[in-house]
Parts: sequence; structure tokens; C-alpha cells
Amino acid sequence: MTTLLQRALDKRASTWSQMQEIQARAESEGRDLTAEERASWDAAETDLTAASQDVERMERMARMDAVQRNTVVVAGGDPVDETAEDRHASQEAAYRDAFGAWARRGMAGLGDEHRQLMSANEQEIRAGATSPASAGGYLIPTELLGTMTETMKAYGGLLGLANVITTSSGNTLNWPTSDETSAKGAILAENQPITESDVSFGQKSIGAHMYTSKLVRLSLQLLQDSAFNLETWLPAKLGERIGRAVAEHLATGTGTGQPEGLFTNAVAGVTGAAGQVDSVTYDNLIDLIHSIDPAYRSSAGFVTSDMALKAVRKLKDGQGRPLWEPSVQVGVPSSLLGYGVTIDNGVPAPAASAKSIGFGDVRAAYVVRQVAGGQLMRLAERYAEYLQVGFFGFMRLDAKPDDASAFKVYAHPAT
Repeated sequence: MTTLLQRALDKRASTWSQMQEIQARAESEGRDLTAEERASWDAAETDLTAASQDVERMERMARMDAVQRNTVVVAGGDPVDETAEDRHASQEAAYRDAFGAWARRGMAGLGDEHRQLMSANEQEIRAGATSPASAGGYLIPTELLGTMTETMKAYGGLLGLANVITTSSGNTLNWPTSDETSAKGAILAENQPITESDVSFGQKSIGAHMYTSKLVRLSLQLLQDSAFNLETWLPAKLGERIGRAVAEHLATGTGTGQPEGLFTNAVAGVTGAAGQVDSVTYDNLIDLIHSIDPAYRSSAGFVTSDMALKAVRKLKDGQGRPLWEPSVQVGVPSSLLGYGVTIDNGVPAPAASAKSIGFGDVRAAYVVRQVAGGQLMRLAERYAEYLQVGFFGFMRLDAKPDDASAFKVYAHPAT
């Protein structure tokens, strides 16, 4: 059975083919488009845009559905020749079961084995409004933390591109830097000493800001419903909330009390001409690509907001062909001038003085530091009169630009 996504891809491919046929016919006859052909082209372009939006919408839904259905099935029976890896997986599964039981019933509702597992992964966080039995913050199991992280990536494209470092603690992390792009060797004349050229080093540091999901309140009826997959659903929802906050900061964070965004202080590879406060030209994109050293371009791509991409998709080359190359296969991304495009709505939309399009190798340009082990708090008594239980998640993360030469932006003029 053909899926909605495949039908949208087929429609996009068919429409694109019609547009190419209109153009090829005019070119083969050495003439401009007729009024009828222009009308057909414009109508087809409208259909192409609609089909592309449907594809993007359904691909986004598919990514989110895959995240929310990311469950782990553990087969029963005794393990044979159990390895250290098997034992670790078994321990992870046992803790995951204990975590799910705790989320539904609290510590008072756990058996001895589950209680011991939860206590071993507890961080004391006392609050006057909570009872001692539910005052701890508990580490989210690895599989469920993966669900939370993948959800964050789905909401913020930059997180999936950056160089992500995971540490066990949140102490300030220092790393050395070195810019040798201007250093080069030389020819040595016979019987002459070699000249010296020291390597220059610098240092950067990164911390770990505390992100929370804010409070989620669930009814006791919902918690008691065994058909409701709380263990997977809750981390995914917490990931959505944290992901939205992180995405905004990874793009344009100030660096003061929050991560420094990739776009915040990025060098402008090209600035639009006067009057281009909400537009971009074909030449601008070419100049932006070539503002990056060829050494970075093999792993480079565009990063942009959806509104900026909308403007770019209307651009055509000198022969009137759209620069945007829509994909006609599931899993194969569309491209712009031969490079992939990542949409992140934390990136500014086109506006006066805004940096709305970036290009480069994000992994080389940007470092994200996560502290392992997101945690969850359960407030059992605070909302007892509502027959509700409160939950909130928290995790620590920071980010900072690394190699400024690897990523540059298109900047709109002030006027």
C-alpha cells in the first residue's frame, strides 16, 4: 500500500518533471516561454511547493513517531553464557522496569528489588512540598534518555550536526585550540639553517547550564492505566520542552547565562546589498559557499530557518531553473546547489541585519557538551487534592563555537 509520504514524493517528482519539460521545450526551440507556458510553470511551481511542504511535514512526523515508538523488548528466559555486555543490558532493563513502576506508583509502591535499584540511582533533592519517599531526582534510564535526546534533535537541527561531547560531571571543561591556517613550509637553500615557526595555542572552556522541562501534571487515572506507555511517552514530552529551549540557544544564545549560539557571533561570509532586508540572491549563495575554505566543504551544508528556505526555494539560476533540487526518494534529502539543507527554526528569519542562512561544517565549527544522565523528579503530594502527580525533567548542557573558519553566514543589510 502506497504511503502518504510516497504519494507526496511521487507528486513532487511528477510536478518537477513537468516543469523541466516546459523549460526543455522552450530551450530546444530557441525561444522564451509563452504566456501559456508561464502560467503552467507558475501553477506547477505552486504545486511543487505544496508537495514539498507535505513531504517535509510527513518526514518530520515520521521522525517524531519513530522517537515516540522507540521501545525496548527484552526476551524472557535465562541467559546462556552471559557476557559483561549482556549483564549490563539486563541491569539496564531491570532499572527501566523499576523506573516505570516508580513513575506510576512512587517509592512507596515498589518492591524491595525495584526500591534498591532506584535508590542506587538517586540524587537527593529535597523540597518542603514533597514527602521523603518522593524527594529524590532519579536518573532516566539509558534507552529512555536516548528517546529524550532524539526528540531534542528533532526539534533542533543543529544538535544533530554539532560535535556533541558527553561527560559524567558538569565541571568546567577546557580544551586547547590552534589556528594553523596561515602557517606553511618553505624551500630550504643548501647549507642554510631552518627558520623557526612556533605553533600557536589557545584555550576555550565550556560549562553546563541546567535545563528543565518545567512541570508536567498527570492524573492518577492516567498513571494507573497500564495501556498507557508512560515510560516512553513522558521522556519524549520532556525532550520536546527541553529541545525547544536548547534549539533557540544553540542558534542564537547570548553566551551569558546560556550557551553561545552558532549564529550569534558567526562571521558574515557575505552581506546582502541594500534593500535585501528579507531576500537573498543566487550570487549571494555562491559567494557564501566560497567564503568557506575548500577543506571544509566536503562535509559542509546549509543551515537555515524555514522562512529563509522559503525565500531560497523561489530563486532560479540564469536559465530559469530553480536552485532547490527536490528529492524524489524516501530518506534522500533535498539539496541546494549540491549541498544538504538543515532546517532549524531557532535560526533567525529573514529581517534587517539578521543572519538567516549559514553554510559550513557544523561539526568542526560547534561543540555541544552534555552531562550524562538526565533526571526526573516526581512530586507525589503537592497536587494530591487534584488527584494528580507532578513530574519535571532536567539535564545539563552547554555549547560554544569552536572553529570560526568552518562556518559563515549570510547577513541581511540594515536597510
